[in-house]
Amino acid sequence: MLRKIAGYILSPIHYIAFGFILLIFQPIQWLALKLGGYKSHKVSVDILNLCLIGAYYLLGNRVRFINRYDLPTDRPILFVSNHQSLYDIPPLIFFLRKHHAKFISKIELTKGIPSISFNLKHGGGANIDRKDSKQSIAEILKLAKRMRERNWSAVIFPEGTRAKSANIKPFSIGGIATIIKKVPDILVVPIAINNSWKVVQHGKFPLSTFHTMSWTVLEPIEPKGIEIEEIVSKAEDEIRNYLTSRPFH
Repeated sequence: MLRKIAGYILSPIHYIAFGFILLIFQPIQWLALKLGGYKSHKVSVDILNLCLIGAYYLLGNRVRFINRYDLPTDRPILFVSNHQSLYDIPPLIFFLRKHHAKFISKIELTKGIPSISFNLKHGGGANIDRKDSKQSIAEILKLAKRMRERNWSAVIFPEGTRAKSANIKPFSIGGIATIIKKVPDILVVPIAINNSWKVVQHGKFPLSTFHTMSWTVLEPIEPKGIEIEEIVSKAEDEIRNYLTSRPFH
């Protein structure tokens, strides 16, 4: 109850700060892209997402990114994660920044959202139309090509929707299979996201306060010589086992 009461007070402060950050970084991204190309634009996006993470703390929430593995930077990585809320994304972008992690996003998000839409259009990810399977596959294939040629990585949420507990939904194989087949030297790395759903447990207002959210890198999976179904099942099991051993209430 106290968290909810605090949410009524702190949510407007958070939203004002979050919105201001998005507005201020729209022209910054444009300028960075025009003057310095991809490299400068990426730096601006990294800083943008660091600032967005800072806005989480205005709610009294904390962010923990846990990685006990020495992940390579000389080969593409497919990060496979559960999905709990839109608050999942800025920490993934920022903390995985050295891996150039790109997202598979809904094409609707490429319009109307300051900074976010601009980055989705120009950042190199895949923007898919879920009603058009041919377009979706073509976009993922283009992303896979960029990953292979530029040594980029990608983040995929194979549940297809957001889950609010450790009882995550079965992972879809489709997008994962397409990328693995087209990027032969890829490494698959599961990430378990815990507690970000709590921020929006009452909806968009009030946001919930004083939670510790975590993003935990789990044991990497070397896909060579393993069937794709087994790779997906292993990633799903790693994430589910991690989350069931952590408090969700």
